[in-house]
Amino acid sequence: MEPLVDQYSRGALHGELGLGTFEAQLAAATGGGAAPPPAGSTFFDSRLGLAVRRWCPPLLGLEQHCTPVRYLARRRELGAYSAARALLRGSGIGTYLVGPDPDASGELTTPDELASAAEARAHEAVCLRQLAAQIADTSGTVGSFLTNTAEALYAAAREAIAFVSGDGFLEESAPELPEVHRAVGRWLRDRQRRLEPVLVRHLLWSALTTGRPVQLHCADPSPLTGFLHATSGLGATVILLPRAPHHRRAAQLAAAFPHVYADIGPRPAETLAEAPFGKLLFSTGARALPELYVVGARLFTGAMKRLLDDWVTDGCCGRGDAERIAARVAGGTARRVYALDAA
Repeated sequence: MEPLVDQYSRGALHGELGLGTFEAQLAAATGGGAAPPPAGSTFFDSRLGLAVRRWCPPLLGLEQHCTPVRYLARRRELGAYSAARALLRGSGIGTYLVGPDPDASGELTTPDELASAAEARAHEAVCLRQLAAQIADTSGTVGSFLTNTAEALYAAAREAIAFVSGDGFLEESAPELPEVHRAVGRWLRDRQRRLEPVLVRHLLWSALTTGRPVQLHCADPSPLTGFLHATSGLGATVILLPRAPHHRRAAQLAAAFPHVYADIGPRPAETLAEAPFGKLLFSTGARALPELYVVGARLFTGAMKRLLDDWVTDGCCGRGDAERIAARVAGGTARRVYALDAA
């Protein structure tokens, strides 16, 4: 299989990681909060922890399933950069699409830093909320904000691979201009205010006209049906990035709307049953730990291999078809949808 295209991640942490920091990131990756692990246990005692111990130690010159203490000691011995480089270059990912991380405060790698460490390609996806804040910093009036917004969106579209928005405030039409004027005025007078829903809508509908795909991060994509209907004639491309366990519903929406695509999620057997194979794209969703890129890639390739081997054995498809389907989901569709070859 060709190198994977990871359509959504947020970069890796700089610097050395002690046991506590590493475990905190494992907990965050599984949806855990700040609570400590159970007494006498560790966050390595989880499916994710076992996966890290299975696939990552050999990339650092250790045996599979070595103890967490030995693994982290080897990490420190190599140094943070060398360890991250070995992990990323062993992940099987050839192209990274890196989204924003508002809470990172510069502690995560930039797309260029990630590309250098991984010896791969990396592209930035621009957050519309962050873009609005940057525009406001240079706009003294409502008129200049709106003019600068249009210019900034098209400038970003020339450089970024996609725009990123959340799933809030997705009404079925763009806001009226007087609404936008009033909201901009209030926000410019008081930048401590949260970005108002009408401005989020204005930015999103404006981004949909730039020709760049828009990634929608959504907990449950079911409420987006009306919005997807309304955007179907704009020539825009929308990629749904739901949270588990809603990937199946996202695949159904991708099947229903020609301009909509979806993340394949952690269980390809479910999503491939709901949508044409060319509507689903792979991602790791990794953040902070380079190990999460390795685990995400291995879980995906393993699940796809098992599923497609079953299909071949059952006579559902031939081996050539299976290889073509795997290549499409692993990167072929992402290269087409995000125009990666042109980028």
